[in-house]
Amino acid sequence: MIRRLRQMLDLIEISYFVFLGAVGAVAYILIKSDEWSDLTTYDAFKRLALGVVSGYIYQLLYSNYDFPNSIMAIVSGYMSVDFIQGLMKKLKPK
Repeated sequence: MIRRLRQMLDLIEISYFVFLGAVGAVAYILIKSDEWSDLTTYDAFKRLALGVVSGYIYQLLYSNYDFPNSIMAIVSGYMSVDFIQGLMKKLKPK
């Protein structure tokens, strides 16, 4: 019973950070788009998908359920391409 509850709480936390990554990506898409048709392009979808992935990665790296991490999850979604490229450089074997 307790194990199942813990799994449910982990799923809620993952969903929370994924959602915040998506919020950051949507903010980027809305700020950078010039016309309504820009919202339906492949680049907008790619940004949204990378925002979701970066929110998940942020949850794996910094999984505390507090205000600063929530803001940083939104920022990681906003800067998703740069966030993932920076992680790749940092984790690349030397």
